[in-house]
Amino acid sequence: MVSIPRQRGVLVMAVGVSVALLASGCSKSANSNASSGGGNASGGAQQVASSASTQGGGCTYTKYGAPKLDLKSTTVGFSQSESTSNPFRATETKSITDEAAKEGIKLIQRNANANVAQQNTDIESMIAQGAKVLIVAPENSDGLAPAFAQAKAKHIPILTIDRTVSGTACSDFIGFIGSDFTGQAKIAADDLGKAMNGKGNVAVLQGTSGNNVAQERTDGFKQELQAKYPNIKIVASQTANFDQATGQKVMEQILQSNKDLNGVYAENDGMAFGAIQAIRAAGKTPGKDIKIVSIDGTQQAVQDVVAGTMVADIETNPRFGPLAFQTLSDFYSDKGASATVIIADHHFTSDNAKQALSNGDVY
Repeated sequence: MVSIPRQRGVLVMAVGVSVALLASGCSKSANSNASSGGGNASGGAQQVASSASTQGGGCTYTKYGAPKLDLKSTTVGFSQSESTSNPFRATETKSITDEAAKEGIKLIQRNANANVAQQNTDIESMIAQGAKVLIVAPENSDGLAPAFAQAKAKHIPILTIDRTVSGTACSDFIGFIGSDFTGQAKIAADDLGKAMNGKGNVAVLQGTSGNNVAQERTDGFKQELQAKYPNIKIVASQTANFDQATGQKVMEQILQSNKDLNGVYAENDGMAFGAIQAIRAAGKTPGKDIKIVSIDGTQQAVQDVVAGTMVADIETNPRFGPLAFQTLSDFYSDKGASATVIIADHHFTSDNAKQALSNGDVY
């Protein structure tokens, strides 16, 4: 087991995993014991999905068919999928950049600005520029085959973060680091189900089609409602592309067709903000007339939880730097890297959101 310092907050261990691995997203480590209940004694933000699974783990450079490298004398390429105007992407990029600087590793990076064709070009460009190992935040799960094939042909390993890609671990890529997206969705369903007293009508604002994040967040939410809240009905479920403006437009349409809507589940904070604008424009009060739960953990969303505009927000932790470079270090050693690493996420509720803002647990 790899031991990495924990973030602040109570840890709720994921079920059915074989190896525990904790993320180092904040500067202070947690002192409290694991619990299945709410926030910690000091009011800090609860954490969820804080463990990791090994699926055919122990991937080393020899198994991968890559040359042995010393990271401190190697150029590492980082391919960011989307604009850093998005707080998640900005924090993710900063975490990778800061950790590379801390470790004395040369880093080159590109941003595809939500264009999968551009991301293929970016990866190929970094290879041409001399990158010998790559960290990739994929735009979607299926569109990077050309660039990944080129990297594989040149024996250049790729570590994926925050979204999965099609292929085989320790062959097409080293492994994946990210959140338990199904687990996030189930927590969101529980938060909304309780806030709605177990009955009513819900709309789902889905993320972009074609990536595992949106699919797992949709499936997990539906599964939890069906299992525990049979009197809550999903009356609308539409894609809003993880985008605020699209979320507002879709929510306006949903409200016109569903006058008796009681709840909204948004698969990211941007869509939740759009939904809030649409709800207010319709003459209703978000948090009172219509309960809202979202996923991301941005500062504005957690402030909305404090204000009562949103019921809860489940973090998607973007602080991948320490885990990513530790995983690469393990890959280039006899120890090997796990195929799947699940990073620790906070769970922001009315009980702990104000303290979380004070602690700096948000981004």
